[in-house]
Amino acid sequence: MLSSLTIAQAHEQLKTKKISSQELVQSCIDRIESVDKNLNAVVFRNFDRALEEAKRIDTQGTFDHPLTGIPYLAKDVYCEAGVPTTACSNILRDKTYIPPFDSTTKKRLKAVGAISIGKANTDEFTCGGSTEWSCYGVTKNPWDLTRVPGGSSGGSAAAVAADECLFALGTDTGGSIRQPASYCNCTGIKVTYGRTSRYGVMSFASSLDSIGTLAKTTEDAAIILGTIAGKDPLDATTGDIPVPDYRRDMKQDIKGLRIGLPKEYFLDGMDPEVDTAIRAAAKTFESLGATIVDISLPNTAYGVATYYVIAPCELSSNMARYDGLRFGHTAPKPKDLLDYYTRIRSEGFGPEVKRRIMIGTYALSAGYYDAYYLKAQKIRTLVRQDFDNAFNAVDVLLTPCAPTPAFTIGAHTNDPVQMYLEDAFTIPASLAGIPGLAIPCGFSKNTLPIGMQLLGPQFGESTLFRAGHAYEQATEWHKKRPTI
Repeated sequence: MLSSLTIAQAHEQLKTKKISSQELVQSCIDRIESVDKNLNAVVFRNFDRALEEAKRIDTQGTFDHPLTGIPYLAKDVYCEAGVPTTACSNILRDKTYIPPFDSTTKKRLKAVGAISIGKANTDEFTCGGSTEWSCYGVTKNPWDLTRVPGGSSGGSAAAVAADECLFALGTDTGGSIRQPASYCNCTGIKVTYGRTSRYGVMSFASSLDSIGTLAKTTEDAAIILGTIAGKDPLDATTGDIPVPDYRRDMKQDIKGLRIGLPKEYFLDGMDPEVDTAIRAAAKTFESLGATIVDISLPNTAYGVATYYVIAPCELSSNMARYDGLRFGHTAPKPKDLLDYYTRIRSEGFGPEVKRRIMIGTYALSAGYYDAYYLKAQKIRTLVRQDFDNAFNAVDVLLTPCAPTPAFTIGAHTNDPVQMYLEDAFTIPASLAGIPGLAIPCGFSKNTLPIGMQLLGPQFGESTLFRAGHAYEQATEWHKKRPTI
């Protein structure tokens, strides 16, 4: 099955004409049509357009870039000219929003010949950790159809794990790439804030959102990031910092690399199988020549509470643009403007988005701004200082991605606080704006994937790829695929 190839493998076969881009795209299409009825990972299919693009690339016959002719899925928050983009929300789905422009990430992928074949499911406006808050319904984990794939990039992770595409685009605000990568046995990279452009990607929390990818190997993730990263004049938050050759740099050995194990990430109540897998990964790194160092990140305990003040505040501001006047859902025969606004947002937004808008609006209101939002920003500074201090002593941090393997569908839908705690290990890095790489490191006794998280200093993605690639060369976890 060609769709099971990695990017690196497919590129070699395309270059040598062993396969064509049309065959590769068709293999992904066939796989989606075969298994997605069980997964619900793909919410829009762009197959005819993708095959036309593949035919054009085959006719040209040059595959100079590793992504030329490679099919991928984009999370349904990436704008693509002429393609419906709904953020999996009824406020845009009711009267389908079709962007007249491409996101910067889409432009950069298109420029090298990567082929978009559709949109992947997500929690509405990326608000969620399970892909249960989508207007298209829940995506199911390909390793166990009774369990969630994680979120909000759960559709992207499930699609990669199920070989529906060779890679998928995701976004990570508080763990939305790393946690589903862990749950689905994928490799996921959350980049340094400002390493990739957010232009043309629908916002959740503007100071936290980052653009990243889910792939089958660290090498593939390095290839993709090397293509999409870099300064963008359309996004003032992108850093004017050269993009390294991640793929070349990752092949260096890790002898002498200092890897920190923060004690705050090994909590009472964490699944013991997760604890065992992470500590076994640390032993593997030691066998490869790295040094393991016990360290402390004392403000980790405040991460979840801080995030769930800051992120809803920013969401409440970003969601104000969805008023039904320029695009999206409409309400017939309103009594007046207030009634129109009320009906648009009541009917268009789902329960989790509404919950977060209300929290954010409250925290920003007169009399509460100083008590909540301002204080949260001060704690955010302390969290970042923890990481700065840690990276004076170590090169990389090794932690779990999540305290448990994937939970069952519906387990936390009536307990939002418990749902939020699933992000306890991913949120601090998002608050600090540092990169994180999630890679497979084991399985539970129920054959559920377990992922580890490697964290590095700002713009330290090269070191993360080097450590992740070395680990993959010494283990087989990332090669395992679910049976669907």
